[in-house]
This record gives sequence, C-alpha cells and structure tokens, in this order.
Amino acid sequence: MSAPDMELSAGRGMTSRQMAWYRFSKNPAAMIGAFIVLSVVVGAIFAPWLAPSPESAGNLVNFRDRHGAPTWEHLMGTDNVGRDIFSRVLYGYRVSLGLVVGVLGIAVPFGVVLGLTAGYFGGWTETIIMRFTDVMLAIPPLAMALAITAVLSPNLINAMIAITMLWWTWHTRLIYRIVKGQMNEDYVEAARVAGASHFHIMFRELLPNCISAISVKISLDAGFVILFGAALSFLGLGVQPPTPDLGTMVSTGSEYLPEYWWEALMPGLAILYAILGFNLLGDGLRDMMDVET
Repeated sequence: MSAPDMELSAGRGMTSRQMAWYRFSKNPAAMIGAFIVLSVVVGAIFAPWLAPSPESAGNLVNFRDRHGAPTWEHLMGTDNVGRDIFSRVLYGYRVSLGLVVGVLGIAVPFGVVLGLTAGYFGGWTETIIMRFTDVMLAIPPLAMALAITAVLSPNLINAMIAITMLWWTWHTRLIYRIVKGQMNEDYVEAARVAGASHFHIMFRELLPNCISAISVKISLDAGFVILFGAALSFLGLGVQPPTPDLGTMVSTGSEYLPEYWWEALMPGLAILYAILGFNLLGDGLRDMMDVET
C-alpha cells in the first residue's frame, strides 16, 4: 500500500485535528524539531535547577579552572575566567527565548493588522501600506539593526527594538497575500450581505483563515530572531556581560581559538541546535497544516 493510501485509510473516522496530528507525528523531522524546541524551552525555564554551576551565570571568577577542556564535570568546558559553559548556555537560552517572545510578540500583531487592513480595504489604503512595507523590506535587516543599536545603548531591550523595526514587514506581506486571495470567497460575501461590520469580517472571518500560516511563520521566524540576536551580541551591540548570551560567548571564545576551541564552538553549536529545532518544527507545521509561507 502506498503512503497516500495508508494516510487515507488511517484518516477514516478522524477529525481534522486528529488527521493533522497524524501527519505531524509521522514526520520524523518534525518530531525531532519538536523535541529540540521542547528541550531548549525546558532548559531555559529550569536553568537554575538544571545548570551544574548556576553561579556561572553571574560574575563568578575562578582562575584555577579557567580554559578547562570538556569533562564529565564541565560538559562543555570552562571559559577564560573559569565559568561553566554549559550552565551559561542554559541561561543564554533564556535571553534568546526572551528576545523571540519580545520581537514576535510585537512584530506579529502589528504586521498582521497592517496586512489585514491593506488586503481588505484596498485602494489608497493598500497602496500606502504596501509601498511603505516595500520600502522597509528594501533595507537590509542586519544593517538596520546595527544602526539602531549603535545609536542606542547596547542591551537586550534595544536589540529587541532594532530587530522588531523590520520584522513586521514579512508578516504584513504574508497576511496581505492571503487576504487578497480570500476576498471573493463566499463566506466573505455572506458576511457582508448579513450586515457584518468591517471589524467583524476582518478579525472574525478573515483572520481565522490566516492562523495556520501565521503559526508556521512564527515557528520559522523564531530561529532567525535567535540568529539575529546572536549576531548583534557577537558584534558587541546586544546583551552585555556578565549576562550570559550565546552570541557574546562565541565572540569572547573566538579570541582564544584554536587552542581553546570549545569556548567558541560549544555556544555556536547551542545556537545551531536551537535554530535547527525551530526550522524543523516550522517545516513540520507547514506540512501538517498544508500551508505556503
């Protein structure tokens, strides 16, 4: 029996949600991505209890253990002042996930509202919003972020502001494209005939049909936000020491390459691990919900 036939056979008697979960659970890459994301979230939340050396997240200085190679006691080794790198990675995930929540928590609603407004009303409203979006999309995101954080004092809040300044644009374009394709559907016409308000049609009729695409986009964006935040910190324009941050750890560790390779490699692998997880999860959600982003 072919794979589509097996899926059709298994889908008999299932609800749409059960069928979606069945497709997701049968995707090995998606399950691996979900496991990676879950491990990152759990590690960040429970860092004080999971970290073998919680004090390494602060101003700890232990020159007797500085530049220690990976061992069972220090799984990722120690840095230039003797702090446990694995512990700092767990706390660094807290910073990265906080950046993801802050950036996407602002950029997604803002971009979605603009995309809904442009796609629904059309005319001059569409022209103004979409041309402004095109202008913002033409600016290289990293260059914009570097300019903003260079003017403002380097810290987590300003890094969040810098990334958010351009991140809404992709969500605006995505929602605009979906709404324009839905405007002639029967359910929209039925709502208009029934006398529904613009607000009702936009947020009660059109928006629910965008949720799948928004969910997939958020999953994929999370990895890129982590990468952007790490890039800013690597250049010294993000989170400042002694706060554990993966990008800052890579930057500091690179000064001691190649002799003490673990000081840069281990935080770098931690960044790769998180980004891989979010990308695999996003691809799995896209296949599960059968959407294009």
